[in-house]
Amino acid sequence: MIELTETNAAGIAAAFVRSRTQAGSPAMGMVMTLVIVVDEDAAHDALRAARLAAREHPARVLAVILGDARGRARVNAQVAIGDDWTGENAMIRLHGEVVKHPESVVLPLLLPDSPVTVWWPTDAPSDPAADPLGALAQRRITDAAAATKSKTKALQTQCASYTKGNTDLAWTRITPWRALLAAALDQQPLKVRRASVTGERISPSADLLAAWLNDRLRVPVDRRNSAGPGITEVVLDTAEGPIRIARTDGRLASFSSPDRPDRPVALRRRDLPDLLAEELRHLDEDDVYQATAKRLLKREQKA
Repeated sequence: MIELTETNAAGIAAAFVRSRTQAGSPAMGMVMTLVIVVDEDAAHDALRAARLAAREHPARVLAVILGDARGRARVNAQVAIGDDWTGENAMIRLHGEVVKHPESVVLPLLLPDSPVTVWWPTDAPSDPAADPLGALAQRRITDAAAATKSKTKALQTQCASYTKGNTDLAWTRITPWRALLAAALDQQPLKVRRASVTGERISPSADLLAAWLNDRLRVPVDRRNSAGPGITEVVLDTAEGPIRIARTDGRLASFSSPDRPDRPVALRRRDLPDLLAEELRHLDEDDVYQATAKRLLKREQKA
């Protein structure tokens, strides 16, 4: 690891070259730049998730910690490769006036001719695409479930400012639920008359799943509360009987449908590295998420 104090973007770029040369790898097959905007408390967990996700997506990972905007501008950094990383990583701490212009440090460090993703592991700007760092990216990842401020409205804020390239890990968390529900209706193409989604009172994923069902099926969808963890039950009411998926332990679900025996289904709650790796596979616009975000806002207005 190379420690840099009172440095700049050129110094960090030179440190990347120096660390690659020392490691005997002057060229590395990195496919993207991942910028993580995080505070000191969440930096360790965010970098661990990025390191594990980078096994599938080798990347230059830039963790940007925005410090106090008062005082003299200072840039300190730690640059490294190796240590179980498939690409390069830098922890960049900004202080003073440069905090207001983080893109001036990050922009020269982006890999040329490759996509850029910005991830806010906890609190995200209300409009990620308008953020100085978010504006550099083709993909912007937020996580309403990890918000520490205005937690109950975090998802609605992100949906209201949706722009092409935005996504939220609350949406990623329901991928297995959506796949299972779609498969259930493929296997038994029954007409759904009503549906319900049950989960923790504050669960952005449960809210999105309810909005998705409402948008896809065009039927009333009730949002109910439980003790969790996460989403605990989804029921699709049909004339022939209910299709029900119930998961009370966060790992194994019970799947039941009309005229068929109940069966267990693996439906574990996924870890952060798995969620991040899934999102890094998709750099194009998610039309389904866009439609679901609009539907969620309409449901909130009617509530």
